[in-house]
Amino acid sequence: MKLMFKKIEIWILYLVIILFFPLTTIFGILVRQELVGTVKGGKLSQTALFLAEIPKNIKIMFKNNLLIGDFYPTLNGFNGTPNNKESYLLLSRYDGNLKTAVVELVDLTTFQVLHKWNPNLNRFNNQIQKVDEFKYLNRDKNNSRSLLSHPILLNDRGLVFLDQDAPIRKIDSCSNLLFQNTSDLFHHSIEKDIDGNLWAPNHIYPQSIPGDLVKRVIPQDGGYRDDGIVKLSPNGTILFQKSVSQILIDNGFRYLLFGQGKQKNDPIHLNDIQPVDFDGPFWKKGDVFLSLRDLSLIILYRPSTNKIIKTINGPFLSQHDVDILDKNRIAVFNNKMLRTYKGIKIDGNNEVNIYNFKTKEFSSYLKNSLIDNNISTHTEGRSEILSNGDLFLEESNRARTIYFNSDGTLRWQHYNRAADGKVYRLGWSRILHSAQDITIVKNFLNSKYKCND
Repeated sequence: MKLMFKKIEIWILYLVIILFFPLTTIFGILVRQELVGTVKGGKLSQTALFLAEIPKNIKIMFKNNLLIGDFYPTLNGFNGTPNNKESYLLLSRYDGNLKTAVVELVDLTTFQVLHKWNPNLNRFNNQIQKVDEFKYLNRDKNNSRSLLSHPILLNDRGLVFLDQDAPIRKIDSCSNLLFQNTSDLFHHSIEKDIDGNLWAPNHIYPQSIPGDLVKRVIPQDGGYRDDGIVKLSPNGTILFQKSVSQILIDNGFRYLLFGQGKQKNDPIHLNDIQPVDFDGPFWKKGDVFLSLRDLSLIILYRPSTNKIIKTINGPFLSQHDVDILDKNRIAVFNNKMLRTYKGIKIDGNNEVNIYNFKTKEFSSYLKNSLIDNNISTHTEGRSEILSNGDLFLEESNRARTIYFNSDGTLRWQHYNRAADGKVYRLGWSRILHSAQDITIVKNFLNSKYKCND
């Protein structure tokens, strides 16, 4: 204690003050050289960056990024009238009671949970070498910091899911690992085509774009996010992969990547791949729709010829989730998110926009219902218009799942509140309502499985 109050020579204090500014300047130069410099400083700049990132890493380690504010204080769990037609929900959420991510199979005619998946992600992570893009996996994607995003139940009773910047994985009825594809980091969505194969976005690393155009370090350290579209078999084998940046370059849209001001590390932000399962007047079976959030652009792409068939701009801003309604129309979940100098904001409320290829016109589906119920997720979010005209929505950043009747009346909603009153995020839940969906659910429920507790 006496050492803290010991007198020091004044010349030592002056020396410290004099050296402080040049030393901090040199330290800043080393950090910048490691981040953006063409010439690195070796171990010296690497050490400087490590020291500079200590506060950020401590914050990441202790902050639960899945805990959100309470937007609807009166809501808890399911509220409203159950569906009168057989349908189910794969509810993906962070369980604030268990402090881990779960997927629940919910019967929407009773709101009863029929099955729950709760895999041990830490155990899965331990099987992956922590190098390159996987070096932060234990820190960022452990049991307490992950979601089981956009789960899909397959004919073989396996459940496939991913998370933002994590492997794509398949588990059995008892949450045991069947496969995890670690070719790259996957993100956002999973969709199944008519042949039973899966489509999901990934981040290609090392980047496929030349290093004189993009920063070739891992995405989590500020490297270029080289979004790719990936087609996988039900067992996780990659059947097709293509960089979206390369697709744009090959089709004459290079200016969207490198002609829009200062280079961004995430200029595209692919968030949905919707496969086309039938021939129509405006597309062919095997085509895919791509939702590019940060370009506010929808692309109809033909993998067989590497051609962009159509680009669609419209009233949507920072959109998610493209769905095919019929031979002429698609639906888009429109976040209407604006990027301003004060930060991001929503221009009113979210919308579900319908684009008609035949008339080339847009319309807004159940617009007033979304306004009246304040549907306002800044990012993420998804929607699906059912065959009877009902509308399913997930307000991901606000922890609310919502169902509207075809006339726009609110039928039910679910709010992800834990027993202690805290609210946690959702992970792109999926409604199961088609004849094929119900067959898959029945097959799963009728299967005989026994899980060890």
